[in-house]
Amino acid sequence: MKTKESSYFRNWQEKTERQLEKRPERKETFHTSSRIPVERVYVPDHSDDQYKEQLGLPGEYPYTRGIRNTMYRGRHWTMRQYAGFGSAKETNRRFRYLLEQGQTGLSVAFDLPTQIGYDSDDAMSLGEVGKVGVAIDSLEDMEQLFEGISLERVSTSMTINAPASILLAMYMVVAEKQGVPVEKIQGTIQNDILKEYIARGTYIYPPAPSMRLITDIFSYCTENAPKFNTISISGYHIREAGANAVQELAFTLANAKAYVDAALAAGLDIDDFAPRLAFFFNGHNHFFEEVAKFRAARRMWAKIMKEEYGAKDPKSWQLRFHTQVAGSTLTAQQPDNNIVRVALQAMAAVLGGTQSLHTNAKDEALALPTEDSARIALRTQQIIANETGVADTVDPLGGSYYVESLTDEMEEEAAKYMKEIENRGGAVAAVDQQYMKQEIQRAAYDTQKRIENEDEVVVGVNRYQLDEEPEPELLEVDDTFVEDQLTAIKRLRSERDSDEVEKALAELKYHAEGSANLMPYIKEAVRAYATVGEISGVLRDVFGEYQG
Repeated sequence: MKTKESSYFRNWQEKTERQLEKRPERKETFHTSSRIPVERVYVPDHSDDQYKEQLGLPGEYPYTRGIRNTMYRGRHWTMRQYAGFGSAKETNRRFRYLLEQGQTGLSVAFDLPTQIGYDSDDAMSLGEVGKVGVAIDSLEDMEQLFEGISLERVSTSMTINAPASILLAMYMVVAEKQGVPVEKIQGTIQNDILKEYIARGTYIYPPAPSMRLITDIFSYCTENAPKFNTISISGYHIREAGANAVQELAFTLANAKAYVDAALAAGLDIDDFAPRLAFFFNGHNHFFEEVAKFRAARRMWAKIMKEEYGAKDPKSWQLRFHTQVAGSTLTAQQPDNNIVRVALQAMAAVLGGTQSLHTNAKDEALALPTEDSARIALRTQQIIANETGVADTVDPLGGSYYVESLTDEMEEEAAKYMKEIENRGGAVAAVDQQYMKQEIQRAAYDTQKRIENEDEVVVGVNRYQLDEEPEPELLEVDDTFVEDQLTAIKRLRSERDSDEVEKALAELKYHAEGSANLMPYIKEAVRAYATVGEISGVLRDVFGEYQG
């Protein structure tokens, strides 16, 4: 029986047409540049049970071909450029510039002190304030960060982990002060602490209390901010630490299962929190392997949620993910080459069905991006979306003998790693045993050896070098803002209601020593203008610090 004549395909078409009444496609018809019509999806001439079980149709279990029936024919992915440096005011200017240039979502980079729960005037922060992201000490900074930007209209992703509950609370209070109900805010917090222990290192507390904070966020947002993604389970940093594609896929899904287990143990219903779980993957160099990785990830997660956990809501089965192209592949040598790398990596992410995308700037191996290089990175996405035709049909590489075989192999190899992690007691136990960290280190070592032996070519680095490298124009962050930041936090402490701050922090400490959900108490401390360092300090006193 031909697939297009099957009841399975007819039912899908009818369902899709009903959806289009509420959310029409971008255009009435789609064509190639030669005016050849482009269909919504392409399927094999003959249908069989294996096709339905392994691939299915877009928007249908197991979602190998995408989580939406029309994917980018309905609307393009969110173009979410990662930005943040110096002061909140300076980053606000960059945000506004990117929005003016056509960016469709914000993504906040925080400086290292903020990421590990220290204020800018802490001795531990010396030399790091505003260096790798924006410095956020208090609600006052967060208000400046989003000044003139409606939190009802913009979706914001925040790359924050150990202090995620604090920064999320600040975002919520800013929304309320703008008159935006919390239930309307949209965005994502990374909030993935397990990968910090494995690959990145910006942890504060030990695993058990860290998992408590994460499940507190799940529970609080389920009731109060249902449109906000409560976690972005990150394979990106695992890959940046040296993992290969299979390891990135396996370790990310293993960590995701640990978060699901923790939420279930805390008494949450799987279909209440699972639809707001999101993922964050790396877009790396091997074009077809990356496409296969994304397709395999969707299929594996759908099976895990439906078959292992018994989730009933189809939204719980859907793996929604953001992609950032691979920072580790950017080279300081011949940085213009990075434009090409980024374009190809971004194309793989789009062909793999990403929901949002960040494209790195060409100069990020050397410094924070200039406005010009950030604009080129954004234009790369816009050219892919509007000029290449890849967004006009769903899963255009679906059915390729190579891609389908590679998708199957990615799933099979990742499943082996996940079985090993399960045998070790799950992801949290594997973190304690340093298992994933050691596997990543082995993979990174093997890759470096191949590059040094020229078995793996890096253009401009181990082959096709230039005798003289031109000096690129780089962004220089003016350090004079640091003094202003320190003055501002000193002024804040003198002007705020100190009794209100002390009361809020004491209330937080009392409940941290118990078992209550901490989000309401963190939010009250934020509202009183307690600082990131003060709130983190209270939790440090109760939970202790992780010594990795």
